[in-house]
Amino acid sequence: MALIVHKYGGTSMGSTERIRSVAKRVAKWARAGHQMVVVPSAMSGETNRLLGLAKEVSPAKQTPEMLRELDMIACTGEQVSVGLLSLALQAEGMLAVSYNGWQVPVKTDSAYTKARIESIDDAKVRADLAAGKVVVITGFQGVDEGGNVTTLGRGGSDTSAVAIAAAMKADECLIFTDVDGVYTTDPRIVPEARRLHTISFEEMLEMASLGSKVLQIRSVEFAGKYRVPLRVLSSFTPWDISVEEEAKSGTLITFEEDEKMEQAVVSGIAFSRDEAKVTVTGVPDKPGVASLILGAVADANIEVDVIIQNVSQNGKTDFSFTVNRNDYQRTLDLLRTQVQPATGASDVVGDPKICKVSIVGIGMRSHVGVASKMFRSLSEEGINIQMISTSEIKTSVVIDEKYMELAVRALHKAFDLDASISAVDEAKA
Repeated sequence: MALIVHKYGGTSMGSTERIRSVAKRVAKWARAGHQMVVVPSAMSGETNRLLGLAKEVSPAKQTPEMLRELDMIACTGEQVSVGLLSLALQAEGMLAVSYNGWQVPVKTDSAYTKARIESIDDAKVRADLAAGKVVVITGFQGVDEGGNVTTLGRGGSDTSAVAIAAAMKADECLIFTDVDGVYTTDPRIVPEARRLHTISFEEMLEMASLGSKVLQIRSVEFAGKYRVPLRVLSSFTPWDISVEEEAKSGTLITFEEDEKMEQAVVSGIAFSRDEAKVTVTGVPDKPGVASLILGAVADANIEVDVIIQNVSQNGKTDFSFTVNRNDYQRTLDLLRTQVQPATGASDVVGDPKICKVSIVGIGMRSHVGVASKMFRSLSEEGINIQMISTSEIKTSVVIDEKYMELAVRALHKAFDLDASISAVDEAKA
């Protein structure tokens, strides 16, 4: 008997009909002899609706006190989901019980709207599983040391599911979404994109961090850190397919990097529209300035991605970096009011109409000329590169937003990802 964690996204929980389908799927796994823990998201669109109501009531600039109340509001979407799913499971003849994150408890820090999980007490859940119950736990939320409800940020239900799987040493964590696995890129942009049978955790982590929406990056980090077997698959396949067939579908995120996997130089193309570039011009080129700039941004809980410092001229330099587009204006205001006066910088300017496109593949470690091939392909399409960032298994470029889809299609073709089936997938199939 295996302990299995299922996670279902908002579209999978989007209506009472879909919730009943989820219940039938979970019941099928339970009847096959598995202990089942289920982590559902709020119903599709519900969190946006709730936060929209909050904005109508209080459109003012957010304070720490307001963020606490936003978490109180946002967490109710998942509370409705677990209650409905538990009722649907009971209608299927299953013993089922639902818990909010604070009832488990899932303990977090106090960073409202962006909390991080610190620990999970699994005693209550294990007792219910031993009693033959299906346990349904809210995703996306927890509780801090002061007893305040916290949320983990958008996509946090993925993180909740993987963290619970890690804490309970689950045999596998299955992430059910509206897609049937991880693709070489978004099929809406490149119809020829292929589903990958397997992908390494390193590649998935890069893909998630670079804009792939299949999994939230923190969930992949958890899975990698605690070696949680993870599979991405669709909740829209017929619920009554066999457990054995379902357990082999989708994309397996694996720790194994065998020789066959290394045949693929590039496994996928990731992209992100949610980017903005910020440049601090005329910065004194001396030790400590970069720390002063990025320290202030970090203190404001703003994540920085690609960073470039230009060549010094006359003791001055320009310092550029990218942030999420939602943090763009806040970053500009922060730099202009705090950093510019402190450093004596000439100006703070920005561009919110950029995007990031990346190639990812563990095969890049052992192949030369991959970046130059990428740059050549973009050049042939007349696409100018503004910034470049690299690691062992990825190369990212920042370009004008209007060229994003063209760049993705060009790179997908250049690295032969649009082949009907690659030698790697053929070997894995």
